[in-house]
Amino acid sequence: MVEFAIKTAPQHAQWADMLDVWRAADEIELFAEAWNFDHFYPLAPPADGDCLEGWTTLTALTQATKRIRVGCMVNGMHYRHPAVTANMAASLDIISGGRFNLGLGAGWFEPESEAYGIELGSLKERMDRFDEGVEVIISLLSQDSTTFTGDYYQLADARCEPKPVQRPTPPIVIGGKGEKRTLRTVARHADYWDSTFPESTAAWQRLNEVLLGHCEVVGRDPTEIRRSIHVRWPEDADPAAVADKAMQFAAAGVDVVILGMQQPYDAARLEPMANALRAATS
Repeated sequence: MVEFAIKTAPQHAQWADMLDVWRAADEIELFAEAWNFDHFYPLAPPADGDCLEGWTTLTALTQATKRIRVGCMVNGMHYRHPAVTANMAASLDIISGGRFNLGLGAGWFEPESEAYGIELGSLKERMDRFDEGVEVIISLLSQDSTTFTGDYYQLADARCEPKPVQRPTPPIVIGGKGEKRTLRTVARHADYWDSTFPESTAAWQRLNEVLLGHCEVVGRDPTEIRRSIHVRWPEDADPAAVADKAMQFAAAGVDVVILGMQQPYDAARLEPMANALRAATS
């Protein structure tokens, strides 16, 4: 059965409002997950607006909740060395009591990378680095020690302790639509694939067929991989209309619909949306 999640991007947002939304979502059993994002500049205009840092806000929001699963959709591999990411992930999984989903992506937003001097690289370089980084993170989280020699990362008998609550790792969530590389990495490593905002159910189903093909090549059971998408949730949207769109994707085979809230964030919006989703699934 389809599950529902909320997402509050920490851009152009007031911390107190985000906090209220996550606390309210934690009290509404219908919402299974809550997400933020990992960017330093806003993705929506104005480009010079405020944007809270993802891991810091996620840790604070985790402490403000008790039930709901938490995660960042998704963390850019090039922002942090994967050994740093692995240690942060293990710690946050412990802090959350085993409620953490580890979102990972190759990175794409050029303005912040250029401004900060963080090398993004060509598409091939991003994906090569991403593949190495995912292997490093999984190994550090699951093995006693990791030795790795790649083009981008080199580790020598590296440790990551303490280990996360969820074993062998927290669910690995990979976001993206790249048919040749991203979906192949999903087939090899992911517990959970997110294709963000698909243009239509037909477009999503075509991507899913590509994923199934990669799973067959690598010998992966595709039923082991959860599928999620985002649905936009503007402030003035009719909850019934948003719920109807969510259910269209559920009927197409999506496991989790993430409702991307748009600012201003208001916790009072959650209960009407939950009611609309309950009505749509009954």
